[in-house]
Amino acid sequence: MIEQILAVTMGAVDTIMVSSVGEHAVSAVNIIDNINNLLIIAFTAMSTGGAVVVSQYIGRRDYKSSSLAAKQLIYSVTLISLLMTATALLFCRPIIRLFYGKIENDVMAAAAIYFFITGMSYPFLAMYNANAALFRAVGNSKITMQIACLVNILNIAGNCFLIFVLKLGVVGAALSTLTCRMIAALITTRMLNRSIGSPISLAGLFDFRIVRSMIRNILNVGIPTGLEASMFQIGRLLTQRIFTSFGTAAIAGNAVTSVINSFSFMTGSAYGMALLTIVGQCVGAKDTVQAKKQTFKIMKLAYITMFIISVFVFIFVEPLVSLFKLSPEAHNMAKTFLKVHCVSMALGWPISFALPNALRAAGDARFVMIAATISMWTVRVIAAYLFTFVLGIGPLGVWLAMGADFVVRGTFYCSRWLGGKWQEKKVITD
Repeated sequence: MIEQILAVTMGAVDTIMVSSVGEHAVSAVNIIDNINNLLIIAFTAMSTGGAVVVSQYIGRRDYKSSSLAAKQLIYSVTLISLLMTATALLFCRPIIRLFYGKIENDVMAAAAIYFFITGMSYPFLAMYNANAALFRAVGNSKITMQIACLVNILNIAGNCFLIFVLKLGVVGAALSTLTCRMIAALITTRMLNRSIGSPISLAGLFDFRIVRSMIRNILNVGIPTGLEASMFQIGRLLTQRIFTSFGTAAIAGNAVTSVINSFSFMTGSAYGMALLTIVGQCVGAKDTVQAKKQTFKIMKLAYITMFIISVFVFIFVEPLVSLFKLSPEAHNMAKTFLKVHCVSMALGWPISFALPNALRAAGDARFVMIAATISMWTVRVIAAYLFTFVLGIGPLGVWLAMGADFVVRGTFYCSRWLGGKWQEKKVITD
């Protein structure tokens, strides 16, 4: 949980520090962060697939296969991330226009340069995500937490120097992010490469050996997860585009709300990651009783934690929003968005985003993809446009539709888990 909070801190620090440059800089960073999330989904999904496969091998006590599967994951994410980098560098401005249409010139200029520089960090981010997933698969999340601490310290120092001393604005924020991702990737790869004798080791990583069956097993979880996340991000970008219709203040207000909410989400995401490891190992050991027991325990903790965080944010919404230098209009919008979202987050976020990881860990990733896609497009996207434009609620309609999406997709996942059909699925087929 601490690691996930620290990971989000990098983006929040960038947003807070560039806010001193102006609202156009805040808007630019938020726009590109949304697009980056879509483009990096491919290798993030592969990391999820790799974590499930490796966890199940560990549950079987087959450490030779778990190490071999780990290497297949590294090879896969490296290739995919290089393709994503090429796409970002070659088509940065067309991609921005595709998702956000016509935006103000100062926002476009800042967004384009931020996109170009952060695009070069994809291979390093992919490597770090894969390595972190492997550490978690073996139950050693302490390592990734420590590295997250180091990276955040370096990022804050880099931002202070590049943004405030050298006056580089969004360029400085992007360069600091790129440098920190490079350092994180190099450190974690070196540590795993030296982990001889543990359930996972990357020793001999450069003695390339492709095992198609293992890559296929990873893809069986990774592809549905990636498609699901892609549909989610595309739908999210379409709804985020609504804010551009209401001007820079609405974009900035939504950006700040997203940054603050990201901290709340990361605690829930941490429980979801725990489910990947624990349920994966239980299923690998063919112990479905423990898989059910541990899932119930973790979901209970997730709800308690998310409720406490939601109450905290609701009570301290004014000082939290005041951390960002916004116009009065954007400031008030951010406060309203946050209050509405605190309610929906406490009610529906754990079952809609943490519980599906238990299904993925058992090999039921295809159902998760189908349920999420249906909910995203029939509830979140359509309802957002209806609430905002037809009912005249304005940009707040996007956040209301988001809450409805939480409840609907969460209902799908609960029914599937309680029904027990996930027990019929298999991840390791060889």
